[in-house]
Formats: sequence, C-alpha cells, structure tokens
Amino acid sequence: MTKSQAREAAREILEIVPLVMRTVAAELRAAGELPAPAHFGLLSILSDRPRMLTDLAAIQGVSLPTMSNSISAMVERGWVRRAAPESDRRVVMIEVTQPGRAALERVARAAEAHLAEVLAPVDLPSRRRLRAGLGVLRKIFGTRPPANGALLRKAQRTTGGRRAYVSGNHRGLP
Repeated sequence: MTKSQAREAAREILEIVPLVMRTVAAELRAAGELPAPAHFGLLSILSDRPRMLTDLAAIQGVSLPTMSNSISAMVERGWVRRAAPESDRRVVMIEVTQPGRAALERVARAAEAHLAEVLAPVDLPSRRRLRAGLGVLRKIFGTRPPANGALLRKAQRTTGGRRAYVSGNHRGLP
C-alpha cells in the first residue's frame, strides 16, 4: 500500500468507526442499557485486569479529573471499586465488580444484537469482504498496546500543535 493509499484508508477508518459506535451507543442509550458510552470501554479495559487511574486516563486519552469523574460514576453504580494492593497501600487500583461484569455482558449482548440486525440485510459477497477487512484490522490492531500519548504527540505535530477531535474521541487523531 502506498503512503497515499494508507492515508486514505486511515481517513475512511476514522470516518466509519465513530459512525458505528455512535449508532450502537444511541441504540443502547435508547434501550436504557448504557448511561455513558465511555463506561462500556472502561469496563471492557478493566475486565482484562485492574488498572491505576493514570493508566486508564492514558489509554482513553483523557485528563485525570475526567477519568476520576467517570470512575466515581461507575463506583456509584457498583460496577467498579477502588482497591489498594497489599504490597503498596498508596497505590489505588480500579477493578470491575460482579455487577460491572454483568453490565458489560448485558451491554455487549445488546450491542451485538443491534449490529447483527443492522448487518442482516447485507448480501453474502459484501459480508465476506467485510469480514476479510475486519480480519485485517484485527491483525493490525489486535496485538498493539495503546500508544500512551505517542499518537497524540504525532497528531499535534501534524496539526500545528492544536488538538484534533474525531466525533468526541479525545485521542487527538488528525
């Protein structure tokens, strides 16, 4: 793929992913399943393993106060808890609770059902192309850890230092 083709593919991904996520989030909110779309991503990240607040803020590309507010809302719902490991009581880890795991599973099932409904009318050749494209994206992105700001720094260089936003995603993508 040439550099120009790669940039065009990048633009298309940055256009379509927010559209898909907005559609899913709107459906979940309408069904009463998701008070805040960011909580679904956080629960997903935390279901893998507990994390520190600073790690979560870096992964999501938001400030510590913003992440703290999100975690506080999730604590109030009973979806996560703050815990200090025995080895270092000064460190606070955020971990998913059983009700949080149940909420994540419920939201994931609802999102999957909604997407399945939207995709059902797609013809077989298009479905095959879509699955092949998703396989390529999984191969590229499925094994990479979050950049922890490297992407933002690059975006700020290419946008002259100003933050660029894509549909509410504060990762600073160009």
